[in-house]
Amino acid sequence: MTPIPALAPPVFHHVGVQTADLENALAWYVDFFGCEPTWMLTSFSPLTISRLPGIGTLVELVVGCVRFHLFDRQEAVSEPSHATVPQYQHLCFQVRSPDELRRWRRHWQELHRSARYIFVLDEQPTEVVVDANGIECFYCRDVNGLEFEFTYTPETAQ
Repeated sequence: MTPIPALAPPVFHHVGVQTADLENALAWYVDFFGCEPTWMLTSFSPLTISRLPGIGTLVELVVGCVRFHLFDRQEAVSEPSHATVPQYQHLCFQVRSPDELRRWRRHWQELHRSARYIFVLDEQPTEVVVDANGIECFYCRDVNGLEFEFTYTPETAQ
């Protein structure tokens, strides 16, 4: 048997976010995360069209080393997926301090109160919880109902 050559670990590139309201989602991601648009596509390969029928526009947003690819589809629905359907449950972002964690939560609340965005699920972020190891976190949703976790892990818990 021929040995399989070792593969370098993959590097995470982007998160694809399908939305029924691209303008609303773009505004929220720019305002919440501080993302910058880097490029936009309106024509797609046959492979992309076969995987995402009805895709109209795709915009890449970047903040730090995180890339979001937001795109709309003509037959997209604005309801979130049912919890029993296989899907990514949430994405987690690590912050540097408990204070920064709470500032992200307040920032979400301020943007929600501004009424500049339409949220598919009108849920407030969870309270910040602290586990027995001192790890702190909260959960919130984007305008599409997708869930994010923000977490602070003290050095003693790593």
